[in-house]
Formats: sequence, structure tokens, C-alpha cells
Amino acid sequence: MKEWFSDIHGEPFIAFGSSHITVLIIYFVGLITLLLTYKRILTNPSTYNFIRWTLFVLLILSELSYQVWTAANGIWNLRDHMPLHLCGIAGITGAIALVTHNKKLITITFFIGFVPAFLALMTPELPYDYPHFRFWKFFIHHMAISWVSIFLVLTNAVKITFKSTMQAYGYLLLYAAIIGYFINPVLDSNYLYLSHTPSANTPLDLLGSGVWYYINLCLLALVVFVGLFGIYKLFRIKK
Repeated sequence: MKEWFSDIHGEPFIAFGSSHITVLIIYFVGLITLLLTYKRILTNPSTYNFIRWTLFVLLILSELSYQVWTAANGIWNLRDHMPLHLCGIAGITGAIALVTHNKKLITITFFIGFVPAFLALMTPELPYDYPHFRFWKFFIHHMAISWVSIFLVLTNAVKITFKSTMQAYGYLLLYAAIIGYFINPVLDSNYLYLSHTPSANTPLDLLGSGVWYYINLCLLALVVFVGLFGIYKLFRIKK
């Protein structure tokens, strides 16, 4: 156990290898199960609370264990290891929302958590494969973020409107401006991938370079937010 946690070396991650496919199957099974059974979950308080607190623990332990791992191995730094990417922020807002049921945090988590976590699961920026600690942390954390984003909306009396969608988008732009103009230049970091695209092949590689990268990034985020709002409205009509 000590060697597993303290090792900073491992087999390189292989995208869509057997371990990657396995965790994706687990993720989709969990997501589909949640979508199909949330009404039953709501009628059973003990089941609801079990899932709620399990997701909360997964979010907190994933982030805390990662911070401990980087510190224990002497590689922690402000430049790379602060939870300032969208998934890190979604993990924090999601954990608070699970406890407080705050409707604004539920809405924000839904918009900034589901798609980024889903894309991260599909195109991981991950150095090590199974069974390395980083493999477990990455996939457990991002699966939990994605599940929480949906769980909160399905199991809480929150109504997402076009106005609240645009408010969440405005919060994202404000946050991105703070990261892009203040945090990244000071730390020489790449939070929100505003300095450059991820090392893994992702859809961000298609957004161009220079000022067009930022324009297209803003437009892509807007399309994602409006698309999620449309899916939410469709789901509510069917429900």
C-alpha cells in the first residue's frame, strides 16, 4: 500500500486500452442507472442519503488524497496542483451543494461539471495507467463529478431557466477572466487550459490559436451551456 501511494512512476496510460474501456463502462452504467432509478431513489430516504453521502465522500477524498500524494512525493506546487480547473471547482461546488442543497450551486455544478468531467473521462490527461494511484484518483474523481452534476438536478427541486443558464455562463466568464489575467500569469500555470491546450488530444485542439482560441473557447462554452439547458428542458417535459 505504501509503495502504491508513494510511487511517482508507473506504466504509461493508454487511451481506450482495456483499463480505460472498463472504467468508461462503469461510468456509463452508473449514469444510466441514475437516470432510470432517480424517482425510486427519491421515494427512499435511506437510499437517497446513502448515494448522496457516498458521492460527497468520493469528491472530498479524491481531492484530499491527491493533494496529500503530491505533497508526500515532493512534487506539490501552486502551478500545477491547485483545484482551479473546472472539474476541481465543480468538485468543490458539488460537495457543498450535496450538503446544503443550494440551488445556485446545483445549477453551477450542472453546467461546469458534467461536460468537462465527461470529456476528461473520454480524453484523459493522465500519465499513469492501472493500477497506479493517479489512475484511480483521476477516474473516481471525474466519474463522481459527472454523477453528482446529474444527481443534484434530478433529486432536488431546482428549476433551471434560460436566465439562470446565462447567469452561470457569466460566472464562468468572470472566473475565466480572473484565471487568465491574474492567476495563470503570476503562477505561469495553465488552469482552464487558457495558456495552451491539454497535452492529451481533446476537442480544444480544434479551436485554433491566438485570439481565435479564446473566442472559440467562449463560443464553445456558450453552445455547451445552451445545449445542456435544452437537454434539461426536454427531460423535464418528458418527466
